[in-house]
Amino acid sequence: TPQNVALADARKGVAMFQQETINVPVLGIIENMAYFTPEELPDNKYYIFGREGAKLLAEDLQVPFLGQIPLVQSIREAGDIGHPAALQEGTPLSEAFEVLT
Repeated sequence: TPQNVALADARKGVAMFQQETINVPVLGIIENMAYFTPEELPDNKYYIFGREGAKLLAEDLQVPFLGQIPLVQSIREAGDIGHPAALQEGTPLSEAFEVLT
């Protein structure tokens, strides 16, 4: 998420993978729960946890910023009934994943 505490964790994660003894390539950073879009107002974006924190972190760490995933209620609802978010079609979430990939 774009919150400072989450970005600190992400920074530590990247540093861990870049250690000489681990040496795992970091492909990039994705900002999860970047904004909230209510179903009834699909064009509205509410930046509950801050804005563009992961993008700035990626720039600072010189790794690619891959994109943003919104916070949407359907992720939880789909998970509760065993329908993964990756299988959803025609939703703001599926559109975000399509842009990301």
